Amino acid sequence: MEITETHRALLGRLLPDDGPGGWTVRRGQFHHVVIGSDRVVCLPRTEAAAARLPARAAVLRALAGLDLGFRTPEPLSEGGGRGSREGHESYEEHDPYEGHASYEVPYLVLTRIPGEPLEGGALADPAVAGAAAQYASLLAGLARAGADEKVRAALPAAAEDRWRQFAADVRAELFPLMSGGGRRRAERELTAVSDLPHITCAVVHGDLGAENVLWEHTGGTPRISGVVDWDEAAIGDPAEDLAAIGAGYGEDFLRRVLARGDRLWPAGELAARISAIRGTFALQQALSGHRDGDEEERADGLADYR
Repeated sequence: MEITETHRALLGRLLPDDGPGGWTVRRGQFHHVVIGSDRVVCLPRTEAAAARLPARAAVLRALAGLDLGFRTPEPLSEGGGRGSREGHESYEEHDPYEGHASYEVPYLVLTRIPGEPLEGGALADPAVAGAAAQYASLLAGLARAGADEKVRAALPAAAEDRWRQFAADVRAELFPLMSGGGRRRAERELTAVSDLPHITCAVVHGDLGAENVLWEHTGGTPRISGVVDWDEAAIGDPAEDLAAIGAGYGEDFLRRVLARGDRLWPAGELAARISAIRGTFALQQALSGHRDGDEEERADGLADYR
C-alpha cells in the first residue's frame, strides 16, 4: 500500500494546507519523504532510522543558526515513537515496523526548501555558467562552519579509527554475502580507505549527491537554493563531499569545482582521499541497509560484489 494511504490521517494533520493530491512522495535511503506546499514530513523506513530522528533534528537546529550561504530545512515538530500513543496512528501489519504494534508512527516535520534537484548531466555542461563556482561556495560555507566552536560542539566528529572500523565491519558483516571476486574487490577498496589520515576541519554533509542539492532557475540560470538530507552530517574531511560531487556529476565537473576552491583545500593527498572514499560508497550503502534491515538497499549496494 502507498505510504500516503497507510498514514493518510497523520499526513492530513501534519500537512493541513494540502490534500493528498498535493503531496509528492520521495523514497530516500532512510526515510519516506512526503512533500507539501510549505513543509515536508519525514517518515523513517526502519526502527533504526526512527531512533536517529531526534539527533537529526538537533543537527538541523544547529545548522539553522549558521550563515552557510544556502538554506537548510528547519525542524517544525516531531512525534511518535514508543510510549507516545495519544494522537498518533499505530503502524499496521504491513508497515516497516511489523511485529511492533506498540510503536506509534515516528515523524519529523521540516520546512520545505524551494527548488528541485538537477540531473548530473545538466551541471556537467560547461555552458551552465557558475555552477562549479556555486558548489565551491557551498563547500566554503561548510568549511567556515567547521571552524565554529558552537557547531563543533553540536555535531559529532568523525572518529579517528572510523575507516578502520568501517573496514572491519564490512569484512565481518558483508563478506559472507559476497562472491570470492567481490571480496577481493572490496578488500582493495577497504585497504585504500583504511590508510586515510584523520581530518576534521569542516562540516561534512555526508551524502552531497545530486538528489540532495536543490536548485531554482533565476533568469534561466540555475542557482543553488538549499541542501537537504543531513542525516550523516559530521565534522570531518571535505574529501567526502567532494567524492559525492564526483559521483553525482562526473569527474570533469569535480575538477572544475576543485579549481574554483583551491584555497579551501591544501594541496597534497586530496585526490587520493577523494578516490578512496568514493570507492566505499556502495559498501556504505550496503552496510547501512544491512544494519537497518533494509534488504533492497543492501542488495543494491552489494550488486557488484555478488
